[in-house]
Amino acid sequence: METNPIPVVTVQTSPFDDQRPGTNGLRRKTEVFEGKKNYLQNYIQSLLSSIDLRDRQGCTMVVGSDGRYFSRAATEIIVQMAAANGIGRLVIGHNGLLSTPAVSCIIRKIKAIGGIILTASHNPGGPGGDFGVKFNVANGGPSPDTVMEKIAQVSRTLEEYTICPDLRIDLARLGRHDFDLENKFKPFRVEIVDSVEVYLNLLRTIFDFSAIKSLLTGPEQLKIRVDAMNGVMGPYVRRILCDELGAPANAAVNCVPLEDFGGRPPEPSLTYAAPLVDAMKGGDFGFGAALDADGDRYMILGENGFFVNPSDSLAVMAANLSCIPYFRQLGLRGFARSMATSTALDRVAKALKVTLYETPTGWRFFGNLMDSGRCSLCGEESFGTSSDHIREKDGLWSVLVWLSIMAVRKQGVEEIIKDHWAKLGRNYFCRFDYEGVDPRAAFYLMRDLEGVITDKAFLTQKFAVGTNVYSVERADNFEYIDPVDGTVVRNQVCVSYVLSGQDIRQKVQSEEKGLGSKLCVCSVSQAVLGPLIAIALKISDIHERTGHRGPTVIT
Repeated sequence: METNPIPVVTVQTSPFDDQRPGTNGLRRKTEVFEGKKNYLQNYIQSLLSSIDLRDRQGCTMVVGSDGRYFSRAATEIIVQMAAANGIGRLVIGHNGLLSTPAVSCIIRKIKAIGGIILTASHNPGGPGGDFGVKFNVANGGPSPDTVMEKIAQVSRTLEEYTICPDLRIDLARLGRHDFDLENKFKPFRVEIVDSVEVYLNLLRTIFDFSAIKSLLTGPEQLKIRVDAMNGVMGPYVRRILCDELGAPANAAVNCVPLEDFGGRPPEPSLTYAAPLVDAMKGGDFGFGAALDADGDRYMILGENGFFVNPSDSLAVMAANLSCIPYFRQLGLRGFARSMATSTALDRVAKALKVTLYETPTGWRFFGNLMDSGRCSLCGEESFGTSSDHIREKDGLWSVLVWLSIMAVRKQGVEEIIKDHWAKLGRNYFCRFDYEGVDPRAAFYLMRDLEGVITDKAFLTQKFAVGTNVYSVERADNFEYIDPVDGTVVRNQVCVSYVLSGQDIRQKVQSEEKGLGSKLCVCSVSQAVLGPLIAIALKISDIHERTGHRGPTVIT
């Protein structure tokens, strides 16, 4: 413990008008957090002040990052401000690294009041990239709207923040570190913990590790290749898949966390994980996976590069949960998917006689269902899948589910998928992402599109593509009534129009990110349903309105 008490300093500041967090926390260009005086400090103070003083005093919080540029400096500031604001104990991953699933796991394990995650998910890193601060609450999941609004309210009137600028912590030194603070009766404690251990222990209670190990090391060894994309998941992949489950060291690639993720966006997609796709096409590996920067998203590939779209992956998992000891013991309580995800999961729910919930985009909606015991498995169209073991998306958990299914069924990825289609039918799904769109263009596109589809005349329209003619069956702006607390969620800036004669939902959605906007056109098949994509593009007028000649990423 420090011999001399560390002073607590109050610093005058001015509020910022753009610090309302979104679904994934507050994300901005890194230069905003790093270069704007007090920008990070203001937001951290707003976050801490949003917690009732009685709950905050002496509480425990978890802090972790995906290792991107500016994370170490930001972690030091968070430690200094947490100490000054009465937090009693911080649990931080070794070298500041913790995956998003691990943060959720640790929050729940130690009953922390919440956790701060420094990540911008699959967005680029480095000085010219993006940075984000996300706050997860006591259930381990993302902040609900009420918490986000409280943070925003504090941020709009903030005039000062408190900090212990002389407090220094060595993130590389495992163990407990106590600090005596001025005017504080109890010491402030920082615990630097193994980034993987608590999460690994949870996974051991869920999966049959011996069965997976036999798959990866037995006489008919499955050769795998897992790309950690130079994000936080490198240590997890090496420790769990290689050291624990026996995969050879060369099965894990890009496992050194880098501040710029090696110069590519850490997004597990066919576009940004192209080296993995190329390696899988060579036929040397029977299973491939990529994980994003903070470990909550994933992509699955089979032999010869066979791609599993996220909606199919979710449905196959749901249909095969009996392969996992955790679900054999606890049973199935329900499935949930985001409204932009295909209805492949609905088919499984119907076959298993399990309740299916359709939610807005945002993992926090799944958390409510799981906390109330209504949901065992959930997922969304952006490669996020998980269960009620934590309250976050979990990429490595998803990889282990797939390996468990393969171990039990003794089939390859492609065979499992095609067998699923043969039994339950196939939902064609395709997602177009438009990145770096001007926020004003995105706003007006969505406003005008909503006007188009809510016009009664739209329901009578017909669209001809080649020799096919399609009519509009239904059009709406998605609305959700939470079955747990009755909360109504409207205006999700997500509109859908369903064309008759097909099990098809085409959507255009806008996500305000503070960095610009990201537009996604989701339909159910690029190859098979090309005419419907053409109609979706025509209705939205997205290329003309945004100046983009085509999507940035296709899933």
